[in-house]
Amino acid sequence: MPRFAANLTMMYTEVPFLDRFEAAARDGFDAVEYLFPYDHPPEVIAQRLQAHGLTQALFNLPPGDWAAGDRGMACLPGREAEFAASVERALPYALATGCQRLHAMAGLVPAQADSAEAQAARRSTYVANLRLAAQRLAPHGITLVIEPINTRDMPGYYLNYQQQAHDILAEVGEPNTGVQMDFYHCQIMEGDLTRRLERHFAGVGHIQIAGVPDRHEPDAGEVNYPALFDRLDALGYSGFVGCEYRPAGVTSAGLRWLHHYRASRGQAAPAAQR
Repeated sequence: MPRFAANLTMMYTEVPFLDRFEAAARDGFDAVEYLFPYDHPPEVIAQRLQAHGLTQALFNLPPGDWAAGDRGMACLPGREAEFAASVERALPYALATGCQRLHAMAGLVPAQADSAEAQAARRSTYVANLRLAAQRLAPHGITLVIEPINTRDMPGYYLNYQQQAHDILAEVGEPNTGVQMDFYHCQIMEGDLTRRLERHFAGVGHIQIAGVPDRHEPDAGEVNYPALFDRLDALGYSGFVGCEYRPAGVTSAGLRWLHHYRASRGQAAPAAQR
């Protein structure tokens, strides 16, 4: 059965961020992820994880100036030093929390067409930055992941397709890299989720889920997630499945999908949900 991680950036927003760890554990999650931990010291995050018996599944490198519109910088020529500094900022958090997967956001590119030279420079910058980050993280047993994101939610994002991501990592050539396959983004951009999962499975470093098209609970929408979960089991997936969705209401009330799936596979609900 997949191991589910609550995404604390999107879920449990009814309470302050540091209280979301307890809320997730109470609802039966044994792992969490989120976009960014940098508003709090590493030791504070680590203490919350330890206090509630949680594993840190994933978080992102600093993305640049998020409020100003940055969505990563890994593909942006001229910001190489800033990207390298972002790896150094994230590393103490990964070491304190025991997190073994970090996501590097690629960045936004101009909406208008640009020259072949500019496109080549962007790709070479992206590859070089990812190689640098992977090499820096490797001695600590940390995997670097990249994620294709759909163009509806994030127009202009550099990385949109599964094959594109796997081709880039092949060029990076570092063993501690993988693709963060978010079924929500993949369904919107490409569909054919089961066959894409099977085709790319060897290079998948993390899985995320949400209902399509509204990014609510995964039992709402067009994707048959129980079938995908069973396929992950059949393929031998041992990583986490990040629940990166926006609850339609109170987070805990919307977890019927999780409790029903676990019950169908013979796993009891947590005591708080009985």
